Amino acid sequence: MLSLTLLALWAVGPSFTWAADCTREFLQTAADSLVAAQKGGDPTLLQPVSDALVYRENFADAAFDSGILASALPIDHSRHDLDTTQCATYTELISATGVEQRVIGVQMYFTDNTVSKIDALVTGPDDWLFNATSTLDWASKENWDVIPEADRDTREVIQAAADAYCDIFSDKSVVVPWGHPCARLEGGLYTGNGGPDDRCDVGIPSGVSLVDRRYVIDETVGTVSVFLSFATIPDSHEFRVEKGKLRFVHTLTVMTAKGNGASKERR
Repeated sequence: MLSLTLLALWAVGPSFTWAADCTREFLQTAADSLVAAQKGGDPTLLQPVSDALVYRENFADAAFDSGILASALPIDHSRHDLDTTQCATYTELISATGVEQRVIGVQMYFTDNTVSKIDALVTGPDDWLFNATSTLDWASKENWDVIPEADRDTREVIQAAADAYCDIFSDKSVVVPWGHPCARLEGGLYTGNGGPDDRCDVGIPSGVSLVDRRYVIDETVGTVSVFLSFATIPDSHEFRVEKGKLRFVHTLTVMTAKGNGASKERR
């Protein structure tokens, strides 16, 4: 049986990556090193990095050595999604107490146990609804803890919930599994007050396509990070799903990215 399995993997071709060592512990350590690099303003603290690293900021190719990690920021909040299936991570970083406030989302992908691709979305004062202080306040109050194994949703259920939310922007007939309560943190704006009547199904525009979606899914905490283009605007939507229902939504929208044709009239 093992020989047949190895033969089947060989037949997939060179795009297949053996991920036997892609454990939660490995991903946690790598993601923690990202936080250390951002705190220190030292990209070399991110380990281990591939010699063939692909690095992007706000969906544009950028220089890793002089990117956002080269700017030291106090990190007031960080949280990771760890995807052992595709060997990837998503990290939410909030810097609200420094001279330059930032809220950052980072997807990292690994090949042969090294970071082979980094996609960073960096938001600041000129971006959509930006308020790092409010973001920190609300994010710190939410519960994104590990979900008991018996109550966890599958990857398919988690992604389907996220896709339904993204699809309703262009198709109002889509049935979204809204949770009750559910709260959305959009920039620094919160759609609830932390109470049982919080709702996410408010203020959703029509006629907008959310395309080019890239997912990082962590069943252990019921999360999916979706990097996408909000029409032409770099955007991040992260979801917490509990028993098939949306519980929390965090968004970042980079209005200041070069070439996206955006203005502050998104809604």
